[in-house]
Order: sequence, then C-alpha cells, then structure tokens
Amino acid sequence: MQSRGVRQFVKFGVVGASGFLVNFIVFTVLQHFTPNHDRPLQYYLLYSIGFMAGGVSNYYLNRIWTFRSQADAVKEGAQFLSVSLIALVAGLLVSTAVAPWLGHGHKTWFLGTVSGIFVNFFLNKYWTFKHLN
Repeated sequence: MQSRGVRQFVKFGVVGASGFLVNFIVFTVLQHFTPNHDRPLQYYLLYSIGFMAGGVSNYYLNRIWTFRSQADAVKEGAQFLSVSLIALVAGLLVSTAVAPWLGHGHKTWFLGTVSGIFVNFFLNKYWTFKHLN
C-alpha cells in the first residue's frame, strides 16, 4: 500500500510537471500579448488563467494515468478543479507575498505555482480520488 502511494505521488509529479509546462506556456503567451502585464491585476488574471489551464490538463492525465479512475468524470472534475482553486489561492497569496521583492514576472509565478504541489496531491488523493485508495 505504501509503495502504491509513492508510485502515485511520482506519477502525480510527472503529470504536475506537464501541467506546470502548460501553465508556463499559457502564462507566457498571454503575458506577451497583454499590455501592462506587469501590473498586479493583469498579472493575477494571467496567473489564474495559466494555472487553471494547467489544472484542466492535470485532471485529465491524473484521472486516466495516475489514479486510473472510472468514476463519474463530472463529479471528479468538479472536485479536482475545486482543489485547483484552493491551490490557486495559495499560489496567489505566495505571489502577493514575494512580489514586492521579485516583481510580477516568472520568478514570482514559479514560487506561487510550486507552493500548491503538496496541497494538490493530498487533497486530490484523499478527496477527489479517495474511492481508489
């Protein structure tokens, strides 16, 4: 049972890395085409859009590969995206805390995004995909 949890965490990490990449690409592309992207409101909007794009990608891959779920996709999807919103809030709080020193660029984005990894894993494992534990 313990090795299964470790395997799931590693798979979750691989999927998370792909979602991290989706998030980064969406954030960077939006930043490129958005005037005044360094202003806090625009930054937080772009950060949120990128984060949730990565979240949708992560849900699909975690459902079919990490946890191999056959349960109701709509219910699981709603739970997974709720967890993503919790992690988003955590990331925005971290971004807000470090922005005075780092600005509203990729370093701040990175710290905010990384801050939700463990919250994401444990809430999804024990709530969204609890029926598979």
